[in-house]
Amino acid sequence: MTYETGAMVRLARDVQVTGDGSAARGGLPGPLFLAEGLEGLVTHVAKETGGGASAAVQAALAEFDRTVRGSRFTGFTGHLVDDLRDRIARQDGSGAGGAAGAGARVTYRVRFVNGFVLDGIDEDALTRA
Repeated sequence: MTYETGAMVRLARDVQVTGDGSAARGGLPGPLFLAEGLEGLVTHVAKETGGGASAAVQAALAEFDRTVRGSRFTGFTGHLVDDLRDRIARQDGSGAGGAAGAGARVTYRVRFVNGFVLDGIDEDALTRA
């Protein structure tokens, strides 16, 4: 379901925040998670070209994120973990390096009720509030 700017949404699952303040996809996973059920207002909608990851790759990424969730990595180790996550995402060739036009995905910027603004949230992580 696509949400328009101004729609009230709620997180359908916990969302990990990267070091640059965006939803974890390809960035360095940070120690912060926003909890399922947190409500917010959609402030921006972006359509990204390129294929999305297959269900198997998404499952592998979710398992990877659960595994490193409680860990803080800095410096070289952080870069290794980030590189490993990117390699998992590119397993089937449809991740960050996928063919342009192979599909499109919609991401959102949401301002949550606690004041936190998160960019790059996938559509499947949101539900209507």
